[in-house]
Amino acid sequence: MIDLQLLRNPEFVEQLQNAAKSKRMDFDAYLLSATFDERRLVAGQLDSMRAQQKALSARFRDADADTRAALGDEMNGYAAELKALRARLQDVEARLTDLALRAPNIPDPLAPVGSSEDDNEVIRHVGEPRAMGDNMVDHIELARRMGMVDFERAQKFAGARSYALTGNGMLLARAVLTMALDILVARDFKPVAPPVLVREEAMTGTGYFPLGVEDAYKTDREDRYLVGTSEVSLVSLHRDEILHLTEMPIRYAGISSCFRREAGAYGRDTHGLYRVHQFEKVEQVSIIPADDALSATEQLSLLANSEVVLIALELPYRVAIACTGETGQGQRLKYEVETWMPSRAAYSETHSCSSFGDFQARRSNIRYRTAGGELAFAYTLNNTAVAVPRILIPLLEHHQRPDGSVRVPSALRPYLNGVAELRPDTASATLIPG
Repeated sequence: MIDLQLLRNPEFVEQLQNAAKSKRMDFDAYLLSATFDERRLVAGQLDSMRAQQKALSARFRDADADTRAALGDEMNGYAAELKALRARLQDVEARLTDLALRAPNIPDPLAPVGSSEDDNEVIRHVGEPRAMGDNMVDHIELARRMGMVDFERAQKFAGARSYALTGNGMLLARAVLTMALDILVARDFKPVAPPVLVREEAMTGTGYFPLGVEDAYKTDREDRYLVGTSEVSLVSLHRDEILHLTEMPIRYAGISSCFRREAGAYGRDTHGLYRVHQFEKVEQVSIIPADDALSATEQLSLLANSEVVLIALELPYRVAIACTGETGQGQRLKYEVETWMPSRAAYSETHSCSSFGDFQARRSNIRYRTAGGELAFAYTLNNTAVAVPRILIPLLEHHQRPDGSVRVPSALRPYLNGVAELRPDTASATLIPG
């Protein structure tokens, strides 16, 4: 959420409108500004009316019986007007809150202006992409041959885009998650397994509502939602708190199931394990003092952690700065890490590293005391460390061999009892040293 006091400045209102346009958001900053002015006007009228009523009440107390009769009628008139003004203020405040919750965060100047992923600025490539050879198959066929995934049985009772990781598929996914978590813990991130069923205020506080409400799963009997990322829960741990400067930065490594409806996904994005309704993820979240330079440094650190995971998995990838049109409502700057997927013949997003400034902290009321003792809203950042099953796509495809086996990267082997390769003829076997 933006600082509404900035709406007093016409230049900021114009900047906010330009931000909405560059992010491809249907938002009217001028209506927000007008509603903010209306609220100030009505609140001023209400304060003035209350002062007049108070003065009239004082006169009434000191008046004689004849004068009180006349003043009583006047006081009744004030009461009616005050009731109407309170109702008007309640209405304008509701409209102001709704508009404010839909306002965009202003993008960082580093974000290139653009409308689609084609306008993202690629800043580096790491590793050599592998073309899909004649003797190679996609992750779906590989996983089936090795008994790693069961789509048909899962979809029989859970519906489209459902899957069951089975046997070595489940063990491989667990190994990747555990390795990523260990990497973060070694870098002083606090591991957390947070709630995945949360109240609406947690979704609103982190900026996923109201605009993303259609993408969330809601329980029928309780007003609770399944999170699409543990970021929601990790940030909300400090909702309505005043933090101590000495305990910042706060760094969490959250591991959880995640749920997304992905209503707009179609085509090859819904093929296999790429875009599914339920997945597991290790997420990085940082809560830091309000300092732009510190935020930039922290964001690059979070990004580096994700790259360490991909390098350990020996996967080729590239890093890009997302253009404004690919940057979400609350994000100031977003780096996208895209891993090469041979069957898609493309780099595809596997990590998203975002800075929010005080956008989430304002909505969640997360503050801290500065060195001078003043209260300020904190800054928040987040980034994926790894998510499964999506990362299994490049992991299986990139490391497959002509004989149908899949090489296990060296860094992952300790998490798989030392196994160096996966083979179709051992599909039903447990991953143990052979």
